[in-house]
This record gives sequence, structure tokens and C-alpha cells, in this order.
Amino acid sequence: MNIPFNKPFMTGKELWYISQAHANGHLAGDGVFTKKCSTWLEQHIGCKKALLTHSCTAALEIAAILINVKPGDEIIMPSYTFVSTANAFVLRGGVPVFVDIRPDTLNIDEALIEAAITPKTKAIVVVHYAGVSCEMDTIMAIAEKHNLLVIEDAAQGIMSTYKGRPLGSIGHLAALSFHETKNIISGEGGALLVNDSTFVEQAEIIREKGTNRSRFFRGQVDKYTWVDLGSSYLPSELIAAFLWAQMEDADIITKRRLSIWDTYHQNFELLEQQGRIRRPIIPVDCIHNAHMYYLLLPNLDRRTAFITALKKILIWAVFHYIPLHSSPMGEKYGRKSGELHETQLLSDKLVRLPLWLGLEEYQNEVIQHIIAEL
Repeated sequence: MNIPFNKPFMTGKELWYISQAHANGHLAGDGVFTKKCSTWLEQHIGCKKALLTHSCTAALEIAAILINVKPGDEIIMPSYTFVSTANAFVLRGGVPVFVDIRPDTLNIDEALIEAAITPKTKAIVVVHYAGVSCEMDTIMAIAEKHNLLVIEDAAQGIMSTYKGRPLGSIGHLAALSFHETKNIISGEGGALLVNDSTFVEQAEIIREKGTNRSRFFRGQVDKYTWVDLGSSYLPSELIAAFLWAQMEDADIITKRRLSIWDTYHQNFELLEQQGRIRRPIIPVDCIHNAHMYYLLLPNLDRRTAFITALKKILIWAVFHYIPLHSSPMGEKYGRKSGELHETQLLSDKLVRLPLWLGLEEYQNEVIQHIIAEL
């Protein structure tokens, strides 16, 4: 038995759709499959505009340009996140202001956000960790009170909801990921979701290298030219074709992942009652997508020993982020708001378990090994 941490899932239609893209004679971006994927996102999430990108990082970079981040502008965000969440804004001269996370969901602690706001604050970037929503009503109210923009880093959040609203539909802007470790995949890939209609036209321009090419193809101008800042953020049609096969089966994929997640959760209940681990907590207002299953162990040494023991029997569990505030670049370009006690404590304890479609066949045996090591 060799159980990888992740195993990319294919529905069986991906290669056929890629061949159709080739047959259509359009392999560059914004072809038939790109439009199908964008429409699916707009319909399922309810955003004003969905623009496919070559990565979630690209979507965040477009967001930073859209909100006109200038040197010295402060962006409030959690430290417990992937580097792209901060990097996209640092590239524009922004200053990440790291706020502590909640001990239950590992999301940004909304109660600490206002204390981090200064006259230089431009936006709040929330990260929906493990596909579980942040407390968005409170965060949006804070943003409105202080005239700030909210960007949802929903890289892990597709098919999840907060009070019935899809993640990515609540902030002014949002970013999704279709990286091979996510639920719905295209190898690499992402999307920018625009909920504030004032950003739609400029988002199209930035994504198309700063040109008004999209308006040209809609017949709104008779030629297109360079009109703003931008870069090449489009994915190819081959990526979109692969992604479309995944989107068609998104409900099935989510249902199967939830079944695996639930099996883990039920089997580890006794361990939690015995105080040996802590399981994930899902707030009542949130419906999650089973993006990941993690356990919180007593301390860093125990986690290290646990991961090492599983590795010896070829079960590949992993830890997650090193908090950005403690990284060389985080220390150089960002600053902390408060002590970030929970961030440091929980990041040392968390271990992610394998979760991929096809694990069902081996999951009971994997669970027994895990229990034996705990």
C-alpha cells in the first residue's frame, strides 16, 4: 500500500475535450471552453463576471492592480496562508498586515481586524481555509464602516457556502484555484471573480495585457490597443477544456469528497473525546466542500513523529503553511498586528491527511494505521 497525499482525479472526458479544442482550431485563450467555464462560474457562484486565469496567483495579482495598490498601502490578511496571498500585493508595493486566526476554523479572526486598520489600510483579504468560510457578515460590515475593499482568497472554497451564499460571491473581488491539489482541477489554473460591476471592464483589460481586446471582439471598438496596465493572465484553451470536464462533474466530485471527509471525521471522534487530537470544526452557517481533512495534534514534536511514522508505511500525510509573518519575506515586507499566538500554535500542530477520489478503496486501512500511530 502506497497512499499519496494527493492524486489528481480525472472524470474521463478531459482528453476528449482537449482534442475538441484542437479540432476547433483555437488553442489560445478565450475560446469555446473558456467561455463555458466562465459561464458556469457566473451561474453557480452568482458573480458579475468570471475571468479564467492561468493560476489563482494571477487572479490575486489582477485584484491588486484593480484596487490600485500603491507603495505603502496596507492589506490586512492572515499570516496562515499561501505566499501568493501576500505576494500579489507586495509586488505592487503593498504592505501585508498579518492578523491572527481563530482557533476553531483557522480563518482570520474577525474580532481582531479593526485593531489592525490604519489610515493606510486599503483592503482586507480573507482566506477561506479548508473550504470553510470566514465570518463574512462581520467582515463586510467592518469594510463598509471603514470604506475598505474585501477580496476573498477562495482558492480552496469552490462549492462551499456561507449562509447559503457561494464563497467568492460576497467580497468585492475573489480568486479561485484549479491547481491539481484542489477539488476541481486543471493542473494549474484559476479565476478572478468580480462582484463589484465597476471593476468588470478594467479586469478584462488587465487580463488581456492592458489592451481593450475583449471590447474589440464584442464589436464595441473597431480596433484594439494598449489602454492600461496589464499582463498575460489567460490560460490556454487546453487548460479550459480539461477544466470543463471537471466542472460538469463538480457535484459528483464534491459528494464523493464529502463522503471521504465524513468517514475520517466519524472514525476519529473517539480520539478527540480522549483528548489525543482535535478534529476540524465547521460553523453552523457554513457548508464546506471537503477540500481537506486535517487533525490538530498536541504539539510540534508529536506531529513530526506522527508524519514520520506514517511515511515509513507509505502513507503520506503533510503539514501545511509556515506562517508568513515568520518567513524572511514576511518579516521584510509585512508587519504583525498583535502577537499571532494562535497562528503559531496551530501551524505547529496541524497535519493534513490524504484525501482524493479513489481513496475510498483503502480508507479503512489507512484509518486503522492512523489510529495506531495516535
